[in-house]
Amino acid sequence: MYFNVEIYWLMEILLGIKINEKLYLRNPEDTVLGRKILKHSVELIYKLGFESFTFKKLAEKIGSTESGIYRYFENKHRLLIYITSWYFGWLAYKISFQTNNLKNPKIKLQKIIKLMALPIKDDKQTSYIDEGLLHSVIVAEGSKAYLTKQVDKDNKLQFFKPYKDLCNLIGDIILEYNPKYKYPKSLASTIVEVVHFQNFFMHNLSSLTDYSKNNNKVEIVGFLNNLVFSSLDKK
Repeated sequence: MYFNVEIYWLMEILLGIKINEKLYLRNPEDTVLGRKILKHSVELIYKLGFESFTFKKLAEKIGSTESGIYRYFENKHRLLIYITSWYFGWLAYKISFQTNNLKNPKIKLQKIIKLMALPIKDDKQTSYIDEGLLHSVIVAEGSKAYLTKQVDKDNKLQFFKPYKDLCNLIGDIILEYNPKYKYPKSLASTIVEVVHFQNFFMHNLSSLTDYSKNNNKVEIVGFLNNLVFSSLDKK
């Protein structure tokens, strides 16, 4: 199963990361304007926050019209789910690509923790998305994609499949390490969320974490290694 997931995401990155077609009215990756919408929406959400972000401000930024943006996305929440899905799809590809040739599942898990916890740099393969900036947006705003009243409806439309695929990928490696572990999905999603929340707390609510924004994120790697392997090695 793990190998097939890796090949799936490798193909998707070569062909363009596949996003649920119900999230958009027109595929933004197919046009220059659409790619500008993606690029500058990430920049504006990072700068303004999702609550203050509007299609009017985005239109002014890219020299277009609100109606032009509405031809691509029904509303800004669909756009947020889109870029969140894109991020998790890209991250799953990176994990698959960088762990596929590793044989030791413990080393795989350690690699995953480093990939997720350490600073993310812009991937030059995708010129219209700054992954480093997008990571900061996901940390601060990503949970707003699914912490909503309409989450059940959105889930039935499979809007969160890329996030689930990422957790399943990590969960498979957890079971490689310890086939008897009872909670692989719970631990996998905990890894993802801990990375995001500890990062957010470190920069905004430092009393909720043992790190400050002046600390190196390597400390979060140490914490996650302790958390994960204490659970998996417990008899």
